[in-house]
Amino acid sequence: MSQPKVWLVTGTSSGLGRAVTEYVLAKGDIVVATLRKPEVIADLSAKYDGSKLLVLRLDVKNPGEIKSVFAKVKETFGRLDVVYNNAGYAIVLEAEATPEDLARDMFEVNFWGLVNISKEAVRFFREENKPGVGGWLLNASSMVGIAGRPGMSFYSASKFAVEGFSEALSKELKPEWNIKIGIIAFGSFNTNAVQVILDLNSQSLPAYKGGIIDTVREAQSLRMGGSPTKAKDPAKAAREMYRIVNDPASPSRVRLLLGADTIELVKGQIKQLQEDTDASEPLAATLV
Repeated sequence: MSQPKVWLVTGTSSGLGRAVTEYVLAKGDIVVATLRKPEVIADLSAKYDGSKLLVLRLDVKNPGEIKSVFAKVKETFGRLDVVYNNAGYAIVLEAEATPEDLARDMFEVNFWGLVNISKEAVRFFREENKPGVGGWLLNASSMVGIAGRPGMSFYSASKFAVEGFSEALSKELKPEWNIKIGIIAFGSFNTNAVQVILDLNSQSLPAYKGGIIDTVREAQSLRMGGSPTKAKDPAKAAREMYRIVNDPASPSRVRLLLGADTIELVKGQIKQLQEDTDASEPLAATLV
């Protein structure tokens, strides 16, 4: 019987991070759950002992804390099999009205936090695990990281950055390291990632009233607000991520599109890109 995998999950207070933590623990694996306020998951700490669940404080904007967390993983378990970069949040507001300081802070979490976790994960998989064992790095992207959505311009930009970084990183890694990258493009799931920022709607500029951003905002509020007919179950996303890392046939880079809304949006983006390509192709020969 194979030994349980050791997972490191960021942003485990709620939503997809919490769902993955619960699912993996229920499957018998070990989780290092990180979050800014460990007391939020005290119920899980009471349910699982330290051999199964290690809860650590982590602000992903702090590179020193990131290094300390990986050092603690090494000290406690001696190995690491899966890192899930989940921490992140969204702003629902038109670009023109979004305060720059808030947009920059969101990038610090959604992109730079993910980057610094990813770099430590790659180093750990290559240098701390036994040679050739490698590991899985799962990076949380979004359907709006593939096709930009109005009213979520800076969130889209942060997830486009995650997509580009993760794809390029996967091509830099030597095959013998056996490090695999999963880019998880989530659709709308029943989490609080957007709910916590909805109060920014009061900052919306009057000029945008009645436009497409209002439509997006209403749809987002319904999907993220817990309506069982609109929002998908985070536990089912956790199931698919667990399946990927346990499937020996999984390729070294996986882009997982989770949700019918994601598939629909991506298909539309592919169609638009094809049209743009066809329109631009005749110009290519004139540029040399």
